[in-house]
Parts: sequence; structure tokens; C-alpha cells
Amino acid sequence: MTDRNTNLFDAVPENRSDEEFTTLLETGQFKLVRIVSTGQATPDGEWYDQPEAEWVVVLRGRAGLVFEDEPGEHILEEGDFIDIAPRRRHRVSWTDETKPTVWLALHYNS
Repeated sequence: MTDRNTNLFDAVPENRSDEEFTTLLETGQFKLVRIVSTGQATPDGEWYDQPEAEWVVVLRGRAGLVFEDEPGEHILEEGDFIDIAPRRRHRVSWTDETKPTVWLALHYNS
């Protein structure tokens, strides 16, 4: 934790071959992570299946999110958020390739 002002958009990489995950704050109750995606997606056949709940918001860019238990795709644009229950299998189907997608992910015990 820092006692100086910081900005979520500081040092956002413009183009990377992999996603960047930065833990901003972590306690025994939750973890807050900044994610920067530049065209990445969850590999085919893979699913996130996390023991904790996850609330995510797209601050910049766009992304597609798919859940194993429902048809179709959720398209998240700037300002859109979604709360994902524990063990709900999901994957990122795409992220914006023209500019970085900046997410905040809050992992918490529900």
C-alpha cells in the first residue's frame, strides 16, 4: 500500500503479448486487481472456475464474457460490470485489439 496518489491508468501498456495483472489491494477478505488486456482471450477449452466470487468492471476498452451455463455472450463496454458467483465457469471470449482494455476485478468471499 502506498500513501501517495496513484492513477489506475498510469503505466498502462499499449501492446503486450500477455495480459498484465497488478494487485492493488489485498486483505484477508478481498483482493482488488487491475487487469490490462490487449486482444487476449481465455484459451479455447479453458474456463475460469474460482472458489471466490468476482466482481469485474471494464474501465476502458471492450470485452466479451461467456458463461458455461448460459447461451450467448455478455459484451462489456466502458462502465459495464458483472458479479460472478463462486465456481461459475466463465471465460473471456475476446478483448479489444485496437486499444487496451482496463478492468478492475474484485475477488471476495461471498
